This record gives sequence, structure tokens and C-alpha cells, in this order.
Amino acid sequence: MFELSSYLGLFLAAFGAATLLPLQSEAVLVGMLLSERYVAVMLLAVATTGNVLGSVVNWYLGRSIERFRHRRWFPVSERHLDTAQRAYRRHGRWALLLSWVPIIGDPITLVAGVLREPLWSFVLVVTIAKGFRYLVLVALTLGWIG
Repeated sequence: MFELSSYLGLFLAAFGAATLLPLQSEAVLVGMLLSERYVAVMLLAVATTGNVLGSVVNWYLGRSIERFRHRRWFPVSERHLDTAQRAYRRHGRWALLLSWVPIIGDPITLVAGVLREPLWSFVLVVTIAKGFRYLVLVALTLGWIG
């Protein structure tokens, strides 16, 4: 039971870290890897799945939030939203390869929703980006590289 709840904790940390919440899933993943009680491939799969699904929440919020753009309480200024949309249009879905980068990654996934990026391509590119980031972290932690 403890093992299942640990994997669930990693999933929730990765999910939350992909949303606009200030969470760090990398520390949880590395701690679990260093404990040597878990299967590295399972940790990689759980962290990636949680992080991608958290990004899907951002994508969905982006698809839904545009209609509130002109409200006074809207959390992003008109100018910042326009700038983000222009940048996403310039680079297209490939900007999602930066979805793993702290600070800029979450807004990119939100803007992808605002600009109606198809869900299938969103999930594909974000999974590649976030999965590769976690794979490098696992490889570095376990000494597979470096």
C-alpha cells in the first residue's frame, strides 16, 4: 500500500507542477530514485503522465478563458496575452517543446489552448518534451550519463 501511495504522491506532485501552482516534481522524483525502492521506469511513466495531464488542464483553461479576456479581474493584461499569442503563432506547436521550462512552460500550454491547438498534437509534443526532461533527470540521478 505504501508503494502505491508513493507513486500517487509523485503523480500528484507532477500534475500540480504542470499547472500554474508553484510545485516541484523533480525533487520528489529524485528522492524516490535515490531511495532505490522504486522501479525507475515506473517513476518515469508516472511523473510524465501526471505532468502531461496537468498541462492538459492548462490547455483546457486556455480554451475556456478567452471569453473572460475583457473582464477587469482577468489575471493577464491584454498586452501580455497578445504578446504570448504572437510568439506562439510565430513558432507554432513547436513552442510546446519548451513546456518543461520553469516559468515559461505553463503559460505556453495555456496559450496553446487559447489558440485552439488540437489536443492530439498538444499531447504528443508536450509528452515528448516532458518525458525527455524526466528521462534526462532519471539518467543523471542513476548515473546512466555524466
